[in-house]
Amino acid sequence: MPHTLLRIATAGSVDDGKSTLVGRLLHDSKAILADSLDELTRTSTERGFGGEVPALDLALLTDGLRAEREQGITIDVAYRYFSTDTRSYILADCPGHVQYTRNTVTGASTADVAVVLVDARNGVLEQTRRHLGVLALLRVPQVVVAVNKMDLIDWDEQQFSAIVADIEALANQLGLARIHTIPLSALGGQNVVEPGAQSPWYEGPTLLGLLEAIEPSEHVQEHLPRLDVQYVIRPQGALAPGLDAEAYRDFRGYAGTLAGGTLNVGDSVSLLSNGRPAQSQIAGIHTVNGPAASAEAGEAIVLELADEIDIARGDTIVAGALPEPSKELSAEVCVLAERTLRSGDRVLIKHGTKVTQAKISGIEHVLDVLDYSTRPAESLQLNDLGRLSVRTASALAAEGYASSRTGGSFLLIDPVDGTTLAAGFVQDRHVAA
Repeated sequence: MPHTLLRIATAGSVDDGKSTLVGRLLHDSKAILADSLDELTRTSTERGFGGEVPALDLALLTDGLRAEREQGITIDVAYRYFSTDTRSYILADCPGHVQYTRNTVTGASTADVAVVLVDARNGVLEQTRRHLGVLALLRVPQVVVAVNKMDLIDWDEQQFSAIVADIEALANQLGLARIHTIPLSALGGQNVVEPGAQSPWYEGPTLLGLLEAIEPSEHVQEHLPRLDVQYVIRPQGALAPGLDAEAYRDFRGYAGTLAGGTLNVGDSVSLLSNGRPAQSQIAGIHTVNGPAASAEAGEAIVLELADEIDIARGDTIVAGALPEPSKELSAEVCVLAERTLRSGDRVLIKHGTKVTQAKISGIEHVLDVLDYSTRPAESLQLNDLGRLSVRTASALAAEGYASSRTGGSFLLIDPVDGTTLAAGFVQDRHVAA
């Protein structure tokens, strides 16, 4: 398997051992530098971790804030980077408390795989259900449920099987098709990187073994090659030696990051320019390494088009059919700010690189995480998961989140102080009025 990048997010209820699991994963995969390991050993000893014979407090590798270390909890999303012989990883350790659910949305929004921890003694809790609901909303393609602290129940197979049955029932209810369950002990290291002899009845892979085995084809795929214009590049300053004066003077490039697929010189493209559809052809592609014949998803590029079209920051270029421009969106949202969202509120909406005025035209329902039922609501509060409709001042080339994370997501922003109010995931689109 080629050396690929995998984005992981961890989630779970308070004290389920997320930070310890991340620390164990880093430690046992030899991803900790010597000076960091020395500091970890010294700090663990100062804290008296492990009794008379100090052990490593692996949670300190991710709980970097002073408040986190004092309270023994995770508050912010902690990002860690490591690699093995076959793969590189970006890992987001998300907090477990209810009031930090918004941080879980942030950490999991770009994840290929989510690892949800469950304390083997407690089983599935309300926050576990909440996090699984968030992951389903974000359509994270792979979910791993790590049943932690199995050593505290003497590796009881029956209790593990009961938790697996609960998880599978929730997965079916939420539509989580790819879910894996692993018994482990983050503190002892069993079934994290190396298999543990304490669970001979478990014949599945270790956590790292599963992460190593996930194929790149299982990552989120964008429906269309799409570039949301970040910046329009025009010649500035004196002509550099060796450049053609006429070509330099006439150059107009559109910079952005390509989401999904491949673009080639000569491809036909559709555009949303100032709210109006247009057509053109790719005349040139420029990368950090110079001119190129093609560009792949994830690359920061500059496109030249064959036609002179009025394109500005926030406009959209796609290969293939342009998603129908719309001023009416229906979306699932997670409220990220300590503000109440109500029908009629005026906001800014940030979709891709475009920011435009908008109004919340209706709030349809809020989700009850206890049974995943919905009930009518007149407002949405911090950490609520709900559904609302938005009317925008300018038409957006939005797609359903199921087919495009880039084209199907947006942020609602307070127009007065710039606070991010909610993250939205487009479900339906209506014809622009």
